[in-house]
Amino acid sequence: MPAASQIAHAAGSYRFNDGLLEKSIEGLTDEEWHRRPGECANAMIWVAGHIVWARSRTLLFMGKEWSRPWLPLFARGSNVADAGQYPSPEEIVAAWHDVKAALTVALEETTAEALSVPGPEKLPSFDGMLSGAVSFMAWHETYHVGQAAFLRRWLGHGQVAG
Repeated sequence: MPAASQIAHAAGSYRFNDGLLEKSIEGLTDEEWHRRPGECANAMIWVAGHIVWARSRTLLFMGKEWSRPWLPLFARGSNVADAGQYPSPEEIVAAWHDVKAALTVALEETTAEALSVPGPEKLPSFDGMLSGAVSFMAWHETYHVGQAAFLRRWLGHGQVAG
């Protein structure tokens, strides 16, 4: 079932991002998951974990529960933690696949009526409604998928697109 028209573009962005993130993390070593290009920059483990966290938030806004105990490590504004505090890359990838499936279902099942309620407070919304918040979160994810693609190239791997 296709997504409601108010979030059709966001659903398309999420689908496109699915493949880009998969390509960005493909074949990375454990050490590469934790390398940072600078002291103030994030490693792939944080970027991918943050994308999982953000999708869990989008699900929450849409009335769906999805969580992992380590998600607070990747919340907006979280500090860089010691590598040993983060879940393994395999856990991140497994969670990514799980949250990806859950969000796909939610995007297809959420009705136009449900998307027409005011969006969550303190979250940007392109139209002031939940639909605009879902669209903002897709835009937010695209920003971080771009970071993941950059990190892949910086780590010496092939390009993600193009």
